[in-house]
Order: sequence, then C-alpha cells, then structure tokens
Amino acid sequence: MDMTEFNRHIIEEFRANAGKVGGQFAGAPMILITHKGAKSGRTYTTPLVYTRDGDRFVIVASKAGAPDNPDWYYNLIANPVVTVEIGTEKFQAHARATSGEERERLFQAHAKAMPQFNEYKRKTTRQIPVLVLERIA
Repeated sequence: MDMTEFNRHIIEEFRANAGKVGGQFAGAPMILITHKGAKSGRTYTTPLVYTRDGDRFVIVASKAGAPDNPDWYYNLIANPVVTVEIGTEKFQAHARATSGEERERLFQAHAKAMPQFNEYKRKTTRQIPVLVLERIA
C-alpha cells in the first residue's frame, strides 16, 4: 500500500471515529491538517501525531528519519494557514517552524511522549523541523 492510500485509510477511520484510529497509531494523539500545495495549489489532508505546548499543537516533520523533509512541510512553509481536525473539532490555525532553543525543547518533549522520534533523529543527518500550530481566533 502506498503512502497516499495508507493515509486515506487513516483519515477515513479518524473521521468515522471522532479522531480515534487503530493499528500502529492506536492510542496516539492524532490530528488531521488540511493544507495547500506549495507548487500545485491543490488541497491535501495529512494525518499526523502531535504533542501539546500550552494551547499550541506541535508537529514534527520527521518522515520517519528519511533524508528529506515530507512534502507537507514545504506546503506549510509556503501556505501557513491550515485547517486542523482534532477529535470532532475543526478550526483554522497558523503553522510556524521553530528554531534554536524552542525547537530543541519541543522536539525533546515530543520524543519523550513518542520515543520513536529519537530513532528517526538517529536515522537522518538533517535537522528534523518542528512546527507549531496556533489557533486563529
């Protein structure tokens, strides 16, 4: 199954079960982000695990430790206003890449909650981007 098909199944399960999914993501905190393609202008929805930092949602562009960033990362940098779905709630948010101490602190908290992110960090030479999603009032 390719990634698009895999994600489609997760998105369907998420929406059918008020944000809960099973399989390898059972019990994981999951959100859907709907974003605009940087080049295509098309709309994409991506399921991602997240952590919280106060009222912000933290997402990590790990791509499981691949040598390059995931496409959604470039889309959020080019078009930072996204739609977030969490549970049954849906709202607009602004995505921002973090850096320095803030990035390090957020990555460590994320990896503490989901230790596989330490493995992703070990697998790649790139600095894995950490983004925050801030709700637009």
